Amino acid sequence: MNDSSYKFEVSDTLGRIDSVLVSMLEEVSRNRIQKLIRSGRVKVDGQLIRKPSYKLLGGEILEIYIPKIKETELIAEHIPLDIVYEDHNLVVVNKAAGMVVHPSVGHDSGTLVNAILAHAPDIEGIGGEMRPGVVHRLDKDTSGIIILAKNDRTHQFLQNQFIERTTEKIYYALVDGIPKSSTGRVEADIARSKKDRKKMAVFPGGQGREAVTYYRILEQFDKHAYLEVKPETGRTHQIRVHLAFIGIPIAGDRVYGRKKPTIDIKRHFLHAAELRLLIPGETSARSFLAKLAPDLETVLNKIRR
Repeated sequence: MNDSSYKFEVSDTLGRIDSVLVSMLEEVSRNRIQKLIRSGRVKVDGQLIRKPSYKLLGGEILEIYIPKIKETELIAEHIPLDIVYEDHNLVVVNKAAGMVVHPSVGHDSGTLVNAILAHAPDIEGIGGEMRPGVVHRLDKDTSGIIILAKNDRTHQFLQNQFIERTTEKIYYALVDGIPKSSTGRVEADIARSKKDRKKMAVFPGGQGREAVTYYRILEQFDKHAYLEVKPETGRTHQIRVHLAFIGIPIAGDRVYGRKKPTIDIKRHFLHAAELRLLIPGETSARSFLAKLAPDLETVLNKIRR
C-alpha cells in the first residue's frame, strides 16, 4: 500500500470519528484508524484531532493521511510448520515447543513469524508492527494451537474476540502435587514482578491486571495430577503463575516451579489443545484441535506405568 490521502465531507453520518472513518474506508481496520488518529494523521475542518472518540455533528470536512505500511526487516525462513487449518484470511498452526512466536531480544530468527512470512509472503504488516499476523501468543516452551491473521481486518476481527473474552481456550498441564479439589477457579491479579522483570507475579488488592483460570483433574497420580485448564483471561504466563500460586506448579517449569524437575522432562508440561472462536465468513464458532505433543505424551505414559 502506497501513501494515501483522503478528504470527506460529513453529511448525515454522525457519531465517533473512528466509527465514521471505518464506514468510509472499509479496507482499513478500526485498530489502524485509531492509531492514525492518535498519531496526528486526521484533521476535522483543518484542526488536528487525536481522540478516536471525538464526536462528529455533521457537515465537517475530514482529512486523513495514511502512510504505507513500513517495510519489515524480518527475514522469511523456510521452517516446517504443522498447519491445522488455512484459508485466505488466516492460518492455524500447531506450534512446536521451543519455537518463539515473534522476534524479540535474543530471538531474531527461527520464530513462528519468520516461518509464516515464508509460507505466506504477502501477509500484511498489521499496522507496520514487527509481529505480522500475530493475534495472541504462546510461551516458547508451550506447544499447541495458535492462530495468525493474513490481513489487517481479520487481525482486528480475531483480536476483538480475545479482548471481549468470547474465545474458549483449553490447555493440558501436568502439575507437581495434587489440587485440593477436583475442580477449581483461581482469581488473582497478575503483573510484572518487581524483583525480576522477566517474570510475572500475583499482586493483591487490584495492583495487577485481572486474571481468572479454571481447572479440573483429568487423571491423578501419587505425586502429580494431569489437568484440563481453561484461562478466562489471557495474561502473560497466566496458567503457570496461577498454578504455582495455589501450590501446584507445572512439572518442568524451572521459572515458576521447582528448579529440579520431579520427572524426566525437558520443558514445562503445558500444551494448548483447543481454541474455539468465530472466523470470518462463518456464523458459528469453530474449534481447532492439537493432540498432546509426543514428548509430553511420553512423559504422561511413563507416569501412568
